[in-house]
Amino acid sequence: MDRLVYTALSGLKGQMDAQATIANNIANASTIGFRADRVNFERLMIKGEGLDSRQPSAETVVDMDRRAGTVVQTGRELDIAITGDNWLAVQAPDGSEAYTRRGDLRIAPSGVLETGDGFPVMGSGGPITVPPHDKIMIAEDGTISIVAPGADPSQPPQAIDQLKLVSDQGSKTVKGLDNLLHVRGGGVLPADLEARVQTGSLEQSNVNLTQALVDMIENQRSYEVQANLLREAKSMDESAASLMRVS
Repeated sequence: MDRLVYTALSGLKGQMDAQATIANNIANASTIGFRADRVNFERLMIKGEGLDSRQPSAETVVDMDRRAGTVVQTGRELDIAITGDNWLAVQAPDGSEAYTRRGDLRIAPSGVLETGDGFPVMGSGGPITVPPHDKIMIAEDGTISIVAPGADPSQPPQAIDQLKLVSDQGSKTVKGLDNLLHVRGGGVLPADLEARVQTGSLEQSNVNLTQALVDMIENQRSYEVQANLLREAKSMDESAASLMRVS
């Protein structure tokens, strides 16, 4: 009986985690560069590999759909779409290096180049700081160039830094709760000199809303099955107790 209850409770917890994951995907269907989360039920009982590799208490293994989203043209000079399987290096809230596909870049009042969600963009020597300029350009290889205020128009733009673009091929990476890609166990990925970006474009979320809604319905039905199993276990336990009750 205890095993039946344990199985039912484990199933309920797994379905609740999956429902939260699906809800998070739907909420981020319009988030630029978002990669959909995905629960792997085949490894449900493995510990230490949750949403964030630095949280050993998590029981479910969550991976992400690594397929690229749709690329749309914006024409904005600081918008980039990262081609292939490459990622853009940014500084995570804890100061470590992490990676994102979000390419709606902006310049903070302090001059730091950051993503649309506020993470500083990493260059060849750390976070990139953009000096005052009249014009800014990003080349296909990630080189950032500016035209300084009052500069001679006949002079070529001045290169100030280069976006750090990396590849996660051959490395163990995990998506964190901050929606950034992290190297499992810590560390950083080396720059990929062959990486390219498409300027004036943005990669949209790869969440398939239709599939997400279908998954939510199927998950809800599975949750009901597990709940019925728990109720059945309770009924069986009460029936066994009544047989042993002394008049």
